[in-house]
Amino acid sequence: MSFVCWLDDYDPAQRARLGGKNASLGEMLAAGLPVPPGFAVTVDAYHTVRGHPEVRQAVTGLLDEVDLDDPAALEELSAAIRRRIEQVPLDDAVAAAVRAAYAELCERCTAEAVPVAVRSSATSEDLPDASFAGEHDTYLWVRGPTDLLRHLTRCWSSLFTARAIAYRRERGYDHDVVAMAVGVQQMVRPTASGVAFTLNPRDGDRSQVAVEAAWGFGEGIVSGEVTPDSFLVDKVLGEIVQRTISDKAVEYRLGDGDRVERVEVAADRRTAPSLSDDQVKAVARLARRAERHYRCPQDVEWALDADRPDDQAVTLLQARPETVWSRKAAKPVASVADPMASIVATLVSPLHTRGSSDTPGP
Repeated sequence: MSFVCWLDDYDPAQRARLGGKNASLGEMLAAGLPVPPGFAVTVDAYHTVRGHPEVRQAVTGLLDEVDLDDPAALEELSAAIRRRIEQVPLDDAVAAAVRAAYAELCERCTAEAVPVAVRSSATSEDLPDASFAGEHDTYLWVRGPTDLLRHLTRCWSSLFTARAIAYRRERGYDHDVVAMAVGVQQMVRPTASGVAFTLNPRDGDRSQVAVEAAWGFGEGIVSGEVTPDSFLVDKVLGEIVQRTISDKAVEYRLGDGDRVERVEVAADRRTAPSLSDDQVKAVARLARRAERHYRCPQDVEWALDADRPDDQAVTLLQARPETVWSRKAAKPVASVADPMASIVATLVSPLHTRGSSDTPGP
């Protein structure tokens, strides 16, 4: 068994061991797209815990009692299963492999204790007609091998959130056929972030790239506190053909102690564009590269990394097939009541800590 796989060594044959999210990141790196460096903790590591006699007996027994019509009981059941998984001692070989990989990542990033994102990457993401977006946990700004191992087990246990249990039961998926890999990536410290669609989300026009952006982390957009700046870029000309600059009153940015804080935006930045024209075009170009690689319209998460040179600052965090217009037959363009409604709600993993006691009150 191999407990760790570097994302830049991704082989498509490994997809089943890495989960959908890690596989996508590995494929993006293989395509030459700018993705933060990192490694995947494979499902082999998860199985050392899931196959533990105490966990298997407890999980199987508790899941037999699930009542989808009782939300409170379902939450209690989920908490009990997650506690049991997180209390099982880590396999020594798993712990050693993860510690060694983290040490190597620190060397690659020339940092003594590089901050990382610890992201769930479930094999259930690859099931047909399944949509597990937001049902499993992601933890940001994790530093040091001890905290990394603690959050690794929390990602494993998030395979049994109340939402995930209910969804699998409703869809008829066997709880024992899904597993959890975990991605560990160097954190990005964004001056701005957002999403890009390689079509116009208002009407499905594939000749345009739609870019939405706001200051700092994406929490303000995801929570609905901030209306993002919106840009449309013509794919052929590469020029911005439409822009809407919003009043962005708050932003989420890194504060003391690796905590993401909500702060008011200074008056002179509230109505200033969160991206320059060159940055908008750079985001659009990278989104188009992802589209060409995957050969279908893409929904791309991106961030402007404050720690990278200006001409290399745009970093891609995820790319997924666009699923709204791509599933519709082509129709004439029609007016809509709310043009350019926020598309950031499609983010699979918001740029903030979820489900953690460390969450500052993304």
